[in-house]
Amino acid sequence: MVERDLSGTVGRPPAASKGGISDVGIALFAERGFDATSIDDIAEAAGIARRTFFRYFPSKNAVPWGDFDASLALLRRLLDEMPISMSVPDAVMAALLQFNSFPDEERDVHRIRMRLIFEVPALQAYSMVMYQGWRAVIADFVADREGLGPEELYPRTAGWLALGVAISAYEQWLSDDGSALPDLLRRASEPLYRGLRRLPDA
Repeated sequence: MVERDLSGTVGRPPAASKGGISDVGIALFAERGFDATSIDDIAEAAGIARRTFFRYFPSKNAVPWGDFDASLALLRRLLDEMPISMSVPDAVMAALLQFNSFPDEERDVHRIRMRLIFEVPALQAYSMVMYQGWRAVIADFVADREGLGPEELYPRTAGWLALGVAISAYEQWLSDDGSALPDLLRRASEPLYRGLRRLPDA
């Protein structure tokens, strides 16, 4: 659901980038806790000035999301590349699976990132803003496929359904160390399929 370049470590400052600074922040949050980690702490560990931090992130709350604009662009591209012959549910599901794929070596840090996003109280309001952008990408795709406006009910509902599938799968993944995220996404998608099968007009 979010940017997943997780190679950075505290103590070895990365090149200044959203992904690199986010990596440093994630490591600090895991070590000290979100509330106990300041922007100055992140900037120092990343080897940048405080003012440079604000060139990349509007606040500390944005750090766990990494380069979210790039993530949304990736999701949009994955959807756009789906064959027109593929049904809307199949296309959305295929894009979700690709979007939420990551190498095994990134698994542990990605779990930390997602746990922060889902469980830290201070991040919940900001996360809702991020979810809005994610849902909009899905709604735009569905609207384009169905010849509708993205603000209409069907595309809007599709965005919420897809987000619900992803969040449900991630919550289960975080609670079960032995689970596989792709399998959970597939299993959680059953309501998505039912919900996106358009009913005939009455």
